[in-house]
Amino acid sequence: MCGIFGEFSLKGNLTDEPVFRKLNDLAILRGPDSAGHWTDGTHCQLGFRRLAILDLRDDANQPMLSRNRDWAMVFNGEVYNYLELRKKLPTDRQHFKTHSDTETILALIEHFGPHETAAMLDGMFGIAAYHIPSKKLYLIRDFAGIKPVFYSKRNGMVVFGSQYDLLSKHPAMAGAGINQAVLKTYLQWHYVPAPLGLLADSYQLRPGEIKCFGVDGYEDSKIYWEFPAYKPASVTRKEEALELIDSELSKAVKDEMVSDVPLGTFLSGGIDSPLVAWYAARNSTTKLKAFSIGSDSPKHDESDDAAWYAEKIGADFHLDKMNAAAALSMLDKVLDSLKEPMADFSVIPTYLVSKHARSQLTVSLSGDGGDELFYGYERFWSLMKNKPYQNFSSIGKKALYGLDKFVLKRGLVNDNLLVGSISEAHGLLHSRMRKSMVEEIFPKLAAIEIPKEFDVYIYSDKGSNEEVLHSIAKAEFYGMMQKTLAKVDRASMSNSLEVRVPFLKKSFIEASLKINPLLSYGTNKKKQLLKDLLIAKTGNKPSTNDTKRGFTVPLNKWLKEELREPVREAIFHNNFIDKYGIDKPKLQQLFEEHQQGKDRKWPLWTMYVLAEWERRR
Repeated sequence: MCGIFGEFSLKGNLTDEPVFRKLNDLAILRGPDSAGHWTDGTHCQLGFRRLAILDLRDDANQPMLSRNRDWAMVFNGEVYNYLELRKKLPTDRQHFKTHSDTETILALIEHFGPHETAAMLDGMFGIAAYHIPSKKLYLIRDFAGIKPVFYSKRNGMVVFGSQYDLLSKHPAMAGAGINQAVLKTYLQWHYVPAPLGLLADSYQLRPGEIKCFGVDGYEDSKIYWEFPAYKPASVTRKEEALELIDSELSKAVKDEMVSDVPLGTFLSGGIDSPLVAWYAARNSTTKLKAFSIGSDSPKHDESDDAAWYAEKIGADFHLDKMNAAAALSMLDKVLDSLKEPMADFSVIPTYLVSKHARSQLTVSLSGDGGDELFYGYERFWSLMKNKPYQNFSSIGKKALYGLDKFVLKRGLVNDNLLVGSISEAHGLLHSRMRKSMVEEIFPKLAAIEIPKEFDVYIYSDKGSNEEVLHSIAKAEFYGMMQKTLAKVDRASMSNSLEVRVPFLKKSFIEASLKINPLLSYGTNKKKQLLKDLLIAKTGNKPSTNDTKRGFTVPLNKWLKEELREPVREAIFHNNFIDKYGIDKPKLQQLFEEHQQGKDRKWPLWTMYVLAEWERRR
């Protein structure tokens, strides 16, 4: 895992090398082990910061040139099937100086080209490959969006990197203002989704995208992999499904444990990370180290459950407790780690567990992705319970809702029914700062439309339950999951820790989609297959608490106590108020509502993160 950086100039006016190298060092925490630089002297220069994981020798350093010297490349991430892919090359090209995945990817690009190579790779990655003879730059992002690739196009210069500040602080971006449509998107959904960037002329690759730039102004983009379209399930029996998950998850974990440095796992008290830890412990030659975070809030703390799993798994368990004082002490570093506004406040415990794990590890496995693939969120049920009544008229929906809530009191439907469609309701479930609130506090945004590129929550709610569930899962994959992956990437890499995600290995994703979703989904049935598999491995956990907690914090309380003044000072700063056109009395009203007991943590935190980013940039 590393940090990539570079620029591609149509005009031949590359940044002076000392300035470029200084910018490259902004990513030093992503790659503390070494720095690299390459340039053709006219149109392209590449920078690299290395966190050495595979083949620790200097021969595996980057930027790396292909054997025929036609390609220069920097690569961030890990490709897990690289040894298999070496066998696809002609025999005379299967001789390598290193046992790194980097050299393999470069050889594949040299032989097959970037597009065919991208489709072969199974892993997490951001790649920049420059074809020297044709003067074309290719940027590639992994299929699940685990690793970021940001880029900007401004003043005849394409700048790209693993961190947003590599763009925002680059001379080519001087004077770039805030993209108001993207700002509105951030405020409503609390992160900046691909392909958008908050500053004008800045962007990010979509998951599974490859983009090409030519020195003559040529530009092309293709999606080489996307979440598959719905197909009727081929695995419909519970026993068959459990066997498939068992086999494929075991293989995914084993494949992702290849490392020349210490490797362990995150461990919560839920379902996904204990399953990953169970398989990891069985593939480890030493006792597996597992790291968890506890909280001083009983509602949010699951450390007892995590400790129980660690004992059953046979892991060496390491627990760190978090409270408001600990959060405050590291809040500045957490906010520094983001590099762009991203308001998932569980980044605080994720940062802390990453820092804790890095004291003994360089690589950690996580359980991210299980909820999206196996219907683990309450919102799947919250949306789907209304499906039988979606064709009712607006008046009919209101009548049914009122009858059910106030007369029958059965919970047959919920207020998601009153929204026009399942997909629209889905988007609103993820928006904790509604459009009306945004436009009250930021009145200049009232006339601004959300960019059409943000189309995650536009899908059909027609068809069978299985079809609609598939559409919801796809929206979660490209929506909420992307925010989660961004959070983990920022928190872990700012601690020089690589985090791998076995549930999001391409082979596992494709296998999981063969399973009938109704085996996992239903009333009180979230992630039922994964639960059953975990019980088969570890036994029944004594705790009956099925509430999803993960690594989270009591932010509502903190914003009334320890974080009250830091947040107030940031969001009411005159520079922030003036620059973003904020209605100060409306903001004051919102702040006071929270202090008086109304839950306004999401809008307050979202604005606080924006204010802190503005102060730092």
